[in-house]
Amino acid sequence: MATHEDKPTWQEISQQVQADRDNSIARVEPPVPALPETLPSRVLDVPRDLLSSSEVSITETSAEELVGSLAAGKLTATVVTTAFLRRAAIAQKLTNCIYELLPERALARAKELDDYLAEHGKTSGPLHGLPISIKAHVGIAGRDNTAGFVGWVGRKNEEDANVVKILVQAGAVLYARTTEPQGLMALETCSNITGNTVNPHNTALSPGGSSGGESALQALYGSPLGIGSDIGGSIRSPASNCGLYGLKPTCSRIPIIGCAAYVIGCETILGTLGPLSPTLGGINLFMKTVLAAKPWTSDLTLHQIPWRDTQSHIYQDGKKKLTIGVMWDDGIVKPAPPITRALQETVERLKILPDVEVIEWKPYQQKEALEILTRLYAPDGGKAFAKNLALSGEPYVPLTAWTLRDTPGIEELDLQGVWGWTLKREMFRYSYLQEWNSVAPEMDVILCPAYPTPAPLLDTSRYWGYTSIWNLLDYPAIVFPVTKVDPRRDAKDNTYTPRNEFDSWAHEHYDVQKQQDAPVCLQLVAKKLEDEKVVQALEAIKERIGLPFVDCLA
Repeated sequence: MATHEDKPTWQEISQQVQADRDNSIARVEPPVPALPETLPSRVLDVPRDLLSSSEVSITETSAEELVGSLAAGKLTATVVTTAFLRRAAIAQKLTNCIYELLPERALARAKELDDYLAEHGKTSGPLHGLPISIKAHVGIAGRDNTAGFVGWVGRKNEEDANVVKILVQAGAVLYARTTEPQGLMALETCSNITGNTVNPHNTALSPGGSSGGESALQALYGSPLGIGSDIGGSIRSPASNCGLYGLKPTCSRIPIIGCAAYVIGCETILGTLGPLSPTLGGINLFMKTVLAAKPWTSDLTLHQIPWRDTQSHIYQDGKKKLTIGVMWDDGIVKPAPPITRALQETVERLKILPDVEVIEWKPYQQKEALEILTRLYAPDGGKAFAKNLALSGEPYVPLTAWTLRDTPGIEELDLQGVWGWTLKREMFRYSYLQEWNSVAPEMDVILCPAYPTPAPLLDTSRYWGYTSIWNLLDYPAIVFPVTKVDPRRDAKDNTYTPRNEFDSWAHEHYDVQKQQDAPVCLQLVAKKLEDEKVVQALEAIKERIGLPFVDCLA
C-alpha cells in the first residue's frame, strides 16, 4: 500500500505533465527545426523563417478561406493539419502556449476526412478538414482535465465535451490543447503545471488569460480558430493582448457540458465558452456552425436560438443609423494613452459616416458593480480554491492570490449573504437596462476599452472592470484589433494623480517602452442575446473605417 512518502510532490506531477507535452511535440513529423540561439522580444516572424513557404501560406490563411480550399480539394486535410501541428510546436517553444498536441488523433481524423472527400465527392460538414485548437479545460476523451490545478492531474474525461463533438461532427480536426492559469481565475496564463505563457508580440508581456494559450498560439498563426472561455474577461483579455478577435457570447448559447472548472455548480456569476480567431470571419464561422447543430435539443439549459446571421440586426425597423455609445473611461481606472488614442482614432472615422451616430455613454454604477462581482466570484471567501490547491500542496501563483484571497472585499458569505448579493446582481441588471433604455434608447452598441492598458507586464493584470461588468450583466461583447503601441505618441502622463488603488496600479505599471509592439484593441458590447447584432455592428464598422488601422500580426 502506498504511504504518504510515496505520493509525488506537486513539482514532480507538473514535471510529468510537461514531459508528456514535450513528448507530444516530439511526435510531430517532420520534426520541428531548432530555434535560433538568440531571439528578439517580438517573435512573430520566427515561424516564418523556420517553415516552408507552403506551410506559411497555409497557416496564415483564414479559417473561412481554408474551409473553401479544403472543400474544393485544393488542399488536403492531412497537409493542412500537418502544417498547423508544426507551427503550433514552434509556437510552444516560443511562448509556452501548448498543454499538449494531439498528432495521432489529428492525423487519423485528417486521413478519414480526405478519404471521405475522395470517395463521396463532397465534404463531411461545414468545417471539413479545419484544424481547431481548444483551451485545455474543454474536455477531450481520455485526456487529463485539470482546470489549472496540479491536484486535478489524472482526472480524465470519458468523452469529448459537447461543443467538441459538434465541431468534430462538422468536420473539424482537433489537434492542440492550450494552456490556462491556475484554477482558470486570472487575466494572465500562469499555473504551477505549465508555468507562464508569454506574448509573442513582446515576450516580456502577458498574452492575457485565462485563454492566453489560445491567444499566444493564434497570434503566431498556430491556429486559425479556437475555443476559449470567459467568466470575467478570459476570452476578451487574451484577444486584446494579442491583437485578435474574441467573442464572449451571452451565457447559455454555447454548450459547456464536458468542461471542467472548480466553480461549476456555483451560479452567482456564470461563465461561457466562445471563439477566438485572427479574423472576424472565424468568429462568425464558429457561432454559425455550433448553433446550426441545435445543441439545445440535447441540453435544455441552452437558449433555443440559432445563429441569426441571415437577417439584419442593425439598420432594422426603419432605423437609418447605427448608434454607437462611446464609454471613454469607466470612472475607476483611467485608460492608458494608447487605449484612449485608439478610441479617438476610431470615433473620428465613425463620425464622418452619414449612417452612423456617435454618442457619449457614461459609466453606470461601476463601483457598485465591482463590489457585487468581488462577492459573487468567490462567495465562499476563496475556500474552495484553497482546498483544490491543498490537494497537491501547490502554492498560489501571484495573480490568483490577489484575485481569490487578497482583493479587498472578498469574504465568506452565509446563505443569507449569497441571497442578498445575488439580489443586488439582479437589481443591477434591471437598473442598467433601464438606464440604457431611458438615457439612450436608440443606442445599438457600446464602444469601450477591453482593458485599461495594452498587454501588461507579467503578473500585473489586476483590474477586470472593463470586461467583468459585461459578465455581471450577461451582455455579449467582442474584442477587435485597432492599432499598436507607438512610443512617440503614447507617453505616460507623469503629472496624473490616480483616483484609487486600482488606478494607481494600472498607471504605475504602464510603461510605453516596455510595452512597445503591443497590440491595442477595443471592445463592442450589445444587450443580452443580441450576439448577432454586436458581430454585425463590428462587421459594418470594420468595413467602413478600415479596421485595424495597423496589422499587428504582420
